[in-house]
Amino acid sequence: MTDPLVAASRAAIARGSKSFALASRLFDPATRDRATLLYAWCRYADDVIDGQVDGFGRAASIGSPAERLAALEAGTRAALAGDGGDNLPFAALARVAVETAMPDRYPLDLIEGFRSDVEERRFASFDDTLTYCYHVAGCVGVMMAIVMGVPADDRATLDRACDLGLAFQLDNIARDVIEDSANGRCYLPEEWLGAAGLSRDTFAAPRNRAALASVVARLVDEAGSYAASSRFGTPALPFRAAWAVLAAADIYGGIGRRVRAEGAAALDRRVTTSTAEKLAAVARALPQAVSRRRRWPAPGPSRAGLWTMP
Repeated sequence: MTDPLVAASRAAIARGSKSFALASRLFDPATRDRATLLYAWCRYADDVIDGQVDGFGRAASIGSPAERLAALEAGTRAALAGDGGDNLPFAALARVAVETAMPDRYPLDLIEGFRSDVEERRFASFDDTLTYCYHVAGCVGVMMAIVMGVPADDRATLDRACDLGLAFQLDNIARDVIEDSANGRCYLPEEWLGAAGLSRDTFAAPRNRAALASVVARLVDEAGSYAASSRFGTPALPFRAAWAVLAAADIYGGIGRRVRAEGAAALDRRVTTSTAEKLAAVARALPQAVSRRRRWPAPGPSRAGLWTMP
C-alpha cells in the first residue's frame, strides 16, 4: 500500500514541477520517496512565503509575509526536532531529516533565503545574488545530495551539489526576470545593470529589452560555469542518482540556453521545454551517467573563482 505521506508529496510535485517529477523517476524507490518528501516541503515553504496555494492543495497560511515566515520557521524547527505534527509538509521534512541524518543548517539556510524575499533585500553585487541563490537553491542541492546518500561530511561532493543548485537558480532568474519585476523583485546584480546602462527601477521597461538581454545572457553564462563544475560530483553518486542529476542539469540548462539564444524575444514569455525535449535529455544523460567517472573524475578541477557556501 502506498505511504499516504509519500502519495501526497508526489501529488504536490506533479503540480509544482514536471521537470523534477520526471527526473525523480530515475531514482531507486527509496531515494525517490525521500527526494519526493524533501521537495514537497520545499514547495510548500516557497508557496507559503509567496502567499499562494501550496502543493498539498490547501490555502497558504494567512497573515503578513513576516508572520508567514515566522510560522514556517517555527514549523521547520519543530520538524527538525522530530515533531512534524499533522501538517504533511513538516511531517515529510521530519521523516527525511531522521532517515538521512540531515544537518539542521541546510533546511534553516533555505528559510534564510525566504527571509531575503520577505525583507526585500537588494543585490548590489553578483556575490549578493549568488548568496541568495545558495539560500534558495544551492542548499537544496546539498540536501538532495544527502538524500542520495552523500555523507554530510563529504564537503567536496556537497560543494559540487551546491554548484548545481546555483546553476538552476541562475537559469530560473534569467527566465523569470520580467515576471519577477512585475512582482516587485529584482535578483540581478545592480552593478551589472549599471554597466549595461540600466537601473533597478527601469530595467524591465520594454525600451530596455536589448540591454537587459545582455545582462541575462551574462547570467546564463555564469550558470553554465556552475553546472560544469557540478558534474565532477556525480562520481560520488549511485548510478541511478547520477542519471537523474545529469538529466535534470540538461533540462534546466536547456531552458537557460534557450533564453540566451532567443535574446530579447525570450523576455516577454515564459520559456519552457516540451515533454519530448525532457525525454531527450533523459536519454542523453544515460551514457553520461555510465561514463561519469571517466568524464568527470573526482575530485575534479579546482573550484577557485566560484562562490563557495560558508
